[in-house]
Amino acid sequence: MDLDRFTDDTPADDAPGGARVCVVAAQTETFERCQQGFYPSPESYDRTTEPFEYMAFYRTAPVSAVTHYAPVTARTEQTRGGPGPMDANDWTALIDPFSETDDIVVFELGDLVPLESPVKNDQHGLRGAWYCTIDDLRTADTLSTLASTATT
Repeated sequence: MDLDRFTDDTPADDAPGGARVCVVAAQTETFERCQQGFYPSPESYDRTTEPFEYMAFYRTAPVSAVTHYAPVTARTEQTRGGPGPMDANDWTALIDPFSETDDIVVFELGDLVPLESPVKNDQHGLRGAWYCTIDDLRTADTLSTLASTATT
């Protein structure tokens, strides 16, 4: 369980309920970068052109649940070796295991907001990107429930 929702400086869960969210899987290394304010995606992935205001993160470990969301503050195109939020170590850890691309979109994020009740994995996890609303995240208790309202 994350304890960050109990700290004094945790951002309030005050996003508009109808705001569109892109829910993505985040392994440990990726979630650490989200905490630092960015989430990279190969430019060829549909999520790079879809309209949404927030991203939510299904953490594969240690909890196997959607635990946080964050506002998307910018989308920055970056080419391997070029200027941008990602350095060579980030490329190696976050892009190379999944894609051979040299072109990505980096979603720059505001502070991560912990969900009051994480959306737990009750079947097979989350693959790709799911789209829903903030209210869908707040009311779903399991990924199956979220899947019934989300689009892919």
